[in-house]
Amino acid sequence: MAKKPKKQQQSGGTPATVALTAAGVDFTVHAYDHDPSHPSYGEEAAEAMGVSPERVFKTLVADVDGSLVVGVVPVAGSLDLKALAAAVGGKRAAMADPALAERTTGYVRGGISPLGQRKKLPTVIDDSAESHATICVSAGRRGLEVELAPGVLAKLTEAVLAPIGRG
Repeated sequence: MAKKPKKQQQSGGTPATVALTAAGVDFTVHAYDHDPSHPSYGEEAAEAMGVSPERVFKTLVADVDGSLVVGVVPVAGSLDLKALAAAVGGKRAAMADPALAERTTGYVRGGISPLGQRKKLPTVIDDSAESHATICVSAGRRGLEVELAPGVLAKLTEAVLAPIGRG
């Protein structure tokens, strides 16, 4: 019996959507055709879904004092590494090696979700998320986003909300 749910999870969605379903929260999945030649995964998602780039958030993995941390910021801006470090009580931050980020989260670059990661990482969400009823984040693969309330995302990821985005 224990093997059957595992099979359903594998065919029933990404680890992110499986985690959302298991949590019993409201969310909407948005799928679009990913264009590998597009210069920005996040901007492509906003354009494809017809959603303001301020409501579409990208998931970035950084190294803060030797530990991986997730920063979730609007695709319309960038991640303030100093602010991210400060939000988790660290001193220095740099973008993580992409291969390490992929191995640790279980997702590919451009499809890293803050939800359902292989190893749950400390997460900081830019506080601008609170100004929106819903935001969109990666659902765990390129061309797939989930839309949910920012408070729900913060609760499920045990995130801190802080001003980590630069416009």
